Amino acid sequence: MKTKQNTLFVGSLAKGLRLLRAFDESHSELSLSELAARTGLDKSATQRLANTLYVEGMLDKDPGTRRFRPSHAWLEMAYAYYWSDPLVGQAMPKLINLSQELGETVNLAEMSGDHIIYVSRLPCKRTYFAATVIGRRLPALSTSAGRVMLATYPEDERRAAVKDWPIKVFTPSTTLDRDRIASMIEEAVHDGYAISQGQMILNELAVATPIIGPDGRAFAAVQCSVSAHTWSKEKIVGEILPKLQDTANAISPLFQSQRAL
Repeated sequence: MKTKQNTLFVGSLAKGLRLLRAFDESHSELSLSELAARTGLDKSATQRLANTLYVEGMLDKDPGTRRFRPSHAWLEMAYAYYWSDPLVGQAMPKLINLSQELGETVNLAEMSGDHIIYVSRLPCKRTYFAATVIGRRLPALSTSAGRVMLATYPEDERRAAVKDWPIKVFTPSTTLDRDRIASMIEEAVHDGYAISQGQMILNELAVATPIIGPDGRAFAAVQCSVSAHTWSKEKIVGEILPKLQDTANAISPLFQSQRAL
């Protein structure tokens, strides 16, 4: 099987994808030398790949600076993804209702390897721009959504994730103690929800509930972010959590039927 996989692997395509992945929120425009440095490819290969991607419409190039940036083709692929993910379309009406009822930021997150990725974001009036953009990936261990999804995994998988999955510092309050993270995940196993504070943004509280798949494992979660200046954990549990759970529970049967197909 390993030989067959190696035979089917296209190295040049992988290098092109590595080049595309060099772009992120901190590197939205890159020169050839910067692309080479971020990908580890030599400059000649980088130049050929970048030019090919430019000709194919995957990258734009500034005629003056000759720096590359993602093109509209990325939005077309995101559009295609949304049509391919039935959960997003099924969940959206319920998420909109929840957002309007709470008047707070509501997100739909899915597990993406050892990270979560926001596939839908409904901001409130106080939300800053970065928190409205879909597609952001964050370490699952550092987020309420990731922890509550992990809480539905078998115990051996939870332990392996806590041991091996990445953690990244975002604020002075980001939890780096893996034993503490394990304890919080086990609390989510018992409670059925997870609350985090100051992990991504200082003075932000986030609460998440799982969307359960047909095998009892969560592949998605509904998450709400609020300000710690106006909300306490006790107030969240009393006022936000029941509505969040109702929304997740309403989405779960739809999600289960789709994944069972």
